[in-house]
Amino acid sequence: MSENALPKGYEPQDVESRWRSHWEENKVFTPDPQADGEPFSIVIPPPNVTGALHMGHALNLTLQDILCRYQRQRGKNVLWVPGTDHAGIATQNVVERQLAKEGKGRHDLGREKFIERVWEWREDYGNRILNQVRKMGASVDWTRERFTMDEGLSRAVRKVFVELYRQGLIYKGDYIINWCPRCHTALADDEVDHSPEKGALHYIKYPLEDGSGYLTVATTRPETMLADTAVAVNPEDERFAHLIGQHVVLPLVNRKLRIIGDKYVEVEFGTGCLKVTPAHDHNDWELGRKHGLEIINILNDDGTLNELAGANYAGLTCPEARVKVLAALREGGFLDRIEEHDHNVGHCYRCKTVVEPYVSTQWFVAMTRLAPRAKAAVPELTQIFPETWIKTYNHWLDNIRDWCISRQIWWGHRIPAWTCADCGELIVDNEAPEACSCGSTRLTQDEDVLDTWFSSALWPFSTMGWPEKTQELARYYPTSVLVTGFDILFFWVARMMMMGLQFMDEVPFKHVYIHALVRDEHGKKMSKSTGNVIDPVEMIDKYGCDSLRFTLTSFAAMGRDIKLSEARIEGYRHFCNKIWNAARFALMNLPETAPEPVDLSKVALHHKWILSRLEGLKQSTAAATEGYQFNEVAQNHYKFIWNEFCDWYLELIKPDMRAGGEREKEARFVLWTVLQEMMVLLHPVMPFITAEVWAVLPGIENRDIATMPFPAMRPECADASAEASMEMVQNVIVAVRTIKAELNISPSARMDMLIRTASDEAARLFDANTELMQFLARIGSVTLGGDVQAPKASASAVVAGNEIILPLSGHVNFEDEVARLEKEIGKVEKDLKQVTGKLRNESFVAKAPAEIVQKEKDRATELEATMETLLKLQKRFRDAMDA
Repeated sequence: MSENALPKGYEPQDVESRWRSHWEENKVFTPDPQADGEPFSIVIPPPNVTGALHMGHALNLTLQDILCRYQRQRGKNVLWVPGTDHAGIATQNVVERQLAKEGKGRHDLGREKFIERVWEWREDYGNRILNQVRKMGASVDWTRERFTMDEGLSRAVRKVFVELYRQGLIYKGDYIINWCPRCHTALADDEVDHSPEKGALHYIKYPLEDGSGYLTVATTRPETMLADTAVAVNPEDERFAHLIGQHVVLPLVNRKLRIIGDKYVEVEFGTGCLKVTPAHDHNDWELGRKHGLEIINILNDDGTLNELAGANYAGLTCPEARVKVLAALREGGFLDRIEEHDHNVGHCYRCKTVVEPYVSTQWFVAMTRLAPRAKAAVPELTQIFPETWIKTYNHWLDNIRDWCISRQIWWGHRIPAWTCADCGELIVDNEAPEACSCGSTRLTQDEDVLDTWFSSALWPFSTMGWPEKTQELARYYPTSVLVTGFDILFFWVARMMMMGLQFMDEVPFKHVYIHALVRDEHGKKMSKSTGNVIDPVEMIDKYGCDSLRFTLTSFAAMGRDIKLSEARIEGYRHFCNKIWNAARFALMNLPETAPEPVDLSKVALHHKWILSRLEGLKQSTAAATEGYQFNEVAQNHYKFIWNEFCDWYLELIKPDMRAGGEREKEARFVLWTVLQEMMVLLHPVMPFITAEVWAVLPGIENRDIATMPFPAMRPECADASAEASMEMVQNVIVAVRTIKAELNISPSARMDMLIRTASDEAARLFDANTELMQFLARIGSVTLGGDVQAPKASASAVVAGNEIILPLSGHVNFEDEVARLEKEIGKVEKDLKQVTGKLRNESFVAKAPAEIVQKEKDRATELEATMETLLKLQKRFRDAMDA
């Protein structure tokens, strides 16, 4: 056969496009629920419909795809469900920005027309993220694609809401929530990103009502004092306990505030006195409820102050009000002092606006009642990998608060609740009621929509057709594994656990694999503002999908973040080239049909060795994949393909191919066998290049590698003795190559070799493989024996007790080499002096960045090792000259 069956160079763009189309058009990854095979299912974490593929997605998709392709090879009935999330706040923001360019707002269109506009946007742009998922080679079942706003999902959402409401697990009430003034909506606690900011503690004097003094409070937000309704002290604080029950007067407002006692107050923080603002602080809200305090909300929904803040401040933003309040306090003599203070500030996870604690009427899920069962399920029914995340999962469930699920936006699942205008009755139902029980038809549906994560929480069973009793649901639920990032452990994973247990009476997945964060090469988080983002789509276009996938897999060690650079991806592009060129070489040496079989138990040592190593690769691939040790999968393949198959085996069989007869027949069959199975094993990680190579292999009936089973184990080929023997032969070849390189002798120089053997067994091994050593080490005659004597002018190395000796006469000009080494030693000596001088400089070591200092230390170690080698070589040549 000719290597021309494959083009000279691997061009991934054409290959990837063809195979993606083939797999999707032929529905290769569309399973039949009634087919044989143990079910294996994954639901894709639905990316936001507004999103673009980032490296976290690329890693997540790669790992899921490895699992799905591998499990298909193992004969399982695999379903991988794709889909997208409607991303309520983000999508509405995108469309509102479009409208703003037209000089319009959503209220100009009205709710119905605005929703139509969002659906139009989704039709035009919503498939971008899914096309990028395709680009990653994800072997999902595109016939079962879902969207969190499609008809089936909407039906499931309504049913869940209604049933939870009827069970008393959803309720409506006035409560303090996180409010985004930019998005004009409530946010759940875990939709608020907290980041450290430089701020200040403002110490404000609150006069005692009886005029006997004052209490000083410390606050980071002095403008909220306008909504204070109490001052709290710790009843065990001897300084203030006697004042509990008395009153202070609120500066600027002149409102009388009760002094309350509560152990929540930290005696050591600030002054030990706490201003209580129930409407604008989550902790103060709890104090207010506990002590029956008045709730005064001084904010509008756009973040400005309202009339309850007073005429002087109404209409101002919080920062503007702060300036004015501080000026008034200073003027009135109420401002004691201001100190710098670093604190965490909450921001909207979508638009990054500072979030305001805000009291409003919202819908809540009683998470405190659902959490215990979700906690008990781990690890009893669901295992989390790595296990270190179980502690985090449990901590969140132990400290959970009820989930605010209503959002004051228009894009999303509208809450299925109606209020009667005549009697005030609240009706919650799956379908819009025609009339109230009082007979009135004046019913108004709740304006709010549900939090996006509410529909996502139903994803494992709603995507399979629930609440209908579908074949998919019966066959594939619970799913096998969820692969996700740690950042949505609470947003999504825990909530899916609760909903799955509540509505399916089973956990939604048996395993949860939490993958690491992809950082830049220096370990910093990727961000557009930093300018260190690596775009996966750009990398695929530049280096090919397989290169990117293999890079991510090779660094996907459990529990360890990935440090990624473009250079690493480029490096694995070279690995693709290595595979391609190896395949071309194999095709050049294989017949057009399947090679004639041989008895694998009787083949030569180097064939036994590669077959045994192949068995090891099968075992390690299976164990590492099933144990989610993805980096080991990649590293084991890299070692086998590059080091063992390409660098050794393909060289070892070249004499066989020239010899003809039984040797050639043997080599062809083993080469064909190993190349086939190697491609199938590698396929889950690098689907495209393996598919392309597989399709042109001779004697293959099924040309689609994606449907091939995992290679059968051949325990009889696992031969530790053959591996040990071959390793000894390889070490001899490496020893000869090393000696030649160290002594500056041409690699092709045909030097004679003497081996002082340590045993008769070793002598027989070297004798049987003399031709291999001569070919690969480029040596002439080989002399074996236990009493071999080394000439004085020779170089030697020891391999497993056997001395490898190379006579140097005629190959080395000793005088020239001594002179050359003298110059090299001088240069290294100079460099070493310069580096050690730096390291002795205390100022340099103290002031330079740690990585620079370490680099210099590493350089010194390297130079010292080089110097030691050069001095040894110089002595060897001088001894040879004396001889």
